[in-house]
This record gives sequence, C-alpha cells and structure tokens, in this order.
Amino acid sequence: MKITNSYELLVFLKSLGYLQNPPHPLWWPNAGNFEVVLGAIFVQNTKWEQAFKVLSRLKDKGILSLEALANVSHTNLEILMSDLGFFRQKAQRSIKLCQNILEEFGNFENFCENVDREWLLAQKGIGNETCDSILCYGALRDEMVADKYSYKLLKSFGYELESYEEIKEWLKEGVLENFTKVCELYGYEISLNTLYARFHGKIVEFCKIQKF
Repeated sequence: MKITNSYELLVFLKSLGYLQNPPHPLWWPNAGNFEVVLGAIFVQNTKWEQAFKVLSRLKDKGILSLEALANVSHTNLEILMSDLGFFRQKAQRSIKLCQNILEEFGNFENFCENVDREWLLAQKGIGNETCDSILCYGALRDEMVADKYSYKLLKSFGYELESYEEIKEWLKEGVLENFTKVCELYGYEISLNTLYARFHGKIVEFCKIQKF
C-alpha cells in the first residue's frame, strides 16, 4: 500500500474505524485536566495501563492535584508509584514540575493558557513527545504528537524520517494542505487540536492492534 502524505494516512486509519467510541473525544482519558501532565510523565517507558493505575491510586489518596503534589514528600510519592518504571526519578521530577508550574503560572488554568514548548522542554524529564502530549491533551493546544508508534508506522510505509521534528512535520503537513478535505471527511469543521489528538490516537490504536 502506498501512502504519499499524512492526509492519505488519516483516511486509511479512519476507514478502519478506529476511535469510534474513545474514553474521551480527544482519545486521552480526562483530556484538559491536570492529570494529563502527570500521565505524560508516568507513561514514559511504561505501559499505559500501569500509568493510569498509578493516577487512579493518587486520586484515591486525594493528592491528584497540582497543589497537593507540589507539597507531597518524595518518599510517600515513590511508594505510590513503585510499580512504574524509573519511579524514583519520575516521583522527584513530578514534584519539581508541579512546584515550578505553581511558581511560574500560579495555577493549572493559567499554565494551560500561557505555557509554551520552550518552558516545558526546559523542565527535567520532559522531551519532545512528553511536551507535545501535555500541550495537546492537557493544555488543549494545536500540537501534533509524534511518538514511537508514528516512527514505526511511517517506517513500515518506507519513510526514513529519523528526528522527532521531521516526523511531526510530515504528520502535520498533509492534513493541513488538505484541511478542507479533512473537514469533509469528518463531516464538520474540526479544530486542529481535535484533529491532531484523534489522528495521534488512531496511529497508536492501529499500531497496538498490529503489534508494531
């Protein structure tokens, strides 16, 4: 099968019926909430199921909030996160990130409105994929996430795009150039945030099922 641009990839994935009934319209559970920030960190080198299990545990303990996590002890958080990969490192970085968000932005709402990629990428433990996941699903910004699934999928179609930015640009370019067709495909004027979120979700679901 020949895929010449990202619009054709979107059409292909949509034709297979992915994300008919996602847990959230944007695919990531509880998109637009603070827990996305933590989830994007927790899921690094870890299965989604484990990451969301820890999020649920924090919620049950009443500390799944920016303010609570900025003040929790490292030891207590490590215990609650012990079944995550690199849990000590993630606990330390999560607490520090929460403290930095409060110091710089005051609250989560202001963070969503004013944070940029440069600020996020300057935080310990946040790379391109985590940064764009937070921006797309947490702050609801127009950012496309280009993860390892995107790389593997494009490689299977013969593309040799190595850098994160190259893959991200390829994914954005085709759908932006054919945006009118994209809206016709969905049957409504879809926002870029929703488009990027659902496009990324389709890629992940397809690759999981195909065992990429």
